[in-house]
Amino acid sequence: MTVKTPVDLWFDPFCPYAWITSRWLIEVEKVRPIEIRWNIMSLNVLNEDKEVPQEYRDMIALAIEPVRVAAAAEEQAGQAGLAAFYTEFGTRWHNQRRNADRAGLPAVLEEALEAAGLDPALAGAAKEERHDEKIRKSHFDGIERVGQEVGTPVIAVDGTAFFGPVITRIIRGEDAGRLWDGVLTVSSFEHFYELKRSRTTEPDFS
Repeated sequence: MTVKTPVDLWFDPFCPYAWITSRWLIEVEKVRPIEIRWNIMSLNVLNEDKEVPQEYRDMIALAIEPVRVAAAAEEQAGQAGLAAFYTEFGTRWHNQRRNADRAGLPAVLEEALEAAGLDPALAGAAKEERHDEKIRKSHFDGIERVGQEVGTPVIAVDGTAFFGPVITRIIRGEDAGRLWDGVLTVSSFEHFYELKRSRTTEPDFS
């Protein structure tokens, strides 16, 4: 029996780059002996003490709502519920471009919950603060591994953690595994911090 390596992923459901990375990681799980463990983080919490444009602050104020629902989904149905809700929400919000209508977020949350086999009434958690302490605890568990200068997603594996990778396409099959191998290689070096180039393509969720 193959022993699978636990891989922790921290994500904010609102973030398109975290969504792509999460779908890539699912592809990695098919070709490498890893097991994803899902963890929530929050762009709202990340930026609460930072100077950011008001338009962005307004956006992340809304972003806390699906994070709260994700926390409620995990409370009701554990890791399986959290993963299922994220898949259903992300498919609607990102792939189907329902994010163009921010006023439609409550409907998307209810639909995602129902499609994930969860109680649609959990969508009410979006407006409640009862999960906020749990969200903050999970957020800081992830972000403190990599520092405040980064965002979502965060991945931790075998005692090392990193932000990203930031990709604009869902890499599939053995190519997904090859990227994983490379990410593990560079992140294993204690004094390696950054490898970056300007993005020239927008996120594509196909």
